[in-house]
Amino acid sequence: MRTTSNPVFRNLPKQEGNGYASFGSATAGATQATQQFGQPQYAPAEPYQTGPVSRAMTIDDVVTKTGITLGVLSLTAIISYFLVYNDPGLATPFVMVGGLVGLGLVLVATFGRKMDNPAIVLAYAAFEGLFLGALSFLFTGPIEAAGGVSATTLISQAVLGTFGVFFGMLVVYKTGAIRVTPRLTRMIIGALIGVVVLSLGNLVASFFIEGGLGLRDGGMMAIIFSLVCIGLAAFSFLLDFDAADQLIRAQAPEKAAWGVALGLTVTLVWLYVEILRLLSYFNRN
Repeated sequence: MRTTSNPVFRNLPKQEGNGYASFGSATAGATQATQQFGQPQYAPAEPYQTGPVSRAMTIDDVVTKTGITLGVLSLTAIISYFLVYNDPGLATPFVMVGGLVGLGLVLVATFGRKMDNPAIVLAYAAFEGLFLGALSFLFTGPIEAAGGVSATTLISQAVLGTFGVFFGMLVVYKTGAIRVTPRLTRMIIGALIGVVVLSLGNLVASFFIEGGLGLRDGGMMAIIFSLVCIGLAAFSFLLDFDAADQLIRAQAPEKAAWGVALGLTVTLVWLYVEILRLLSYFNRN
């Protein structure tokens, strides 16, 4: 299985096998052993052995688990938003607690190899919802208060844009319009590393210079940076779909669908935040 830009998927099993229903066609999903950064991947292993108490994962499992995860996240985000709306002083604590705990749970799931643990996945969804609800208020509240576009409109546009990109990239993957190749994977991962370095540099610079490096101040450079992030998040879906496809073909246990749900949710959250941030730039007075 190719390396994916999503760290959650990297520690998921990499075996290939004969498949069940999957995200894409055989052309898009079935691959031979490839190389990562010029180094040979591990040799293919035997497909999962699913005993009498376990069945192989299918696309229906992925859809169901992802739907449950997003449902928990959405419900918590709505509650968080209205709590912050009634008491703006809660915004910063909610963003910090939700963001840090959510990140911690992703790290535990990834490096502790607990991606298939539903308790961790749903806990992540709950804390990330807390984070998103408060962050959405911080992005949209000042605009609405200044007589601009309503917060509901901006948030709805961001949600529609997020799922529009998601389903658009799913169609691209299923049709094989863009092939997930080792070269494409390396390019996306390299670009992601660059974005992370620039984001950290901007954060450090903001401690000494007002606006930092100008990547998040709403100016032209900030708009371009957000567009780059949105593009990278979109292309990351292709790698995530391919990683999930390989798990299905490897006849991974049904519980592995929780790991797929977690990985897709991480990318969806990043995409939503970047789209909402970009919309807030365009609607500032």
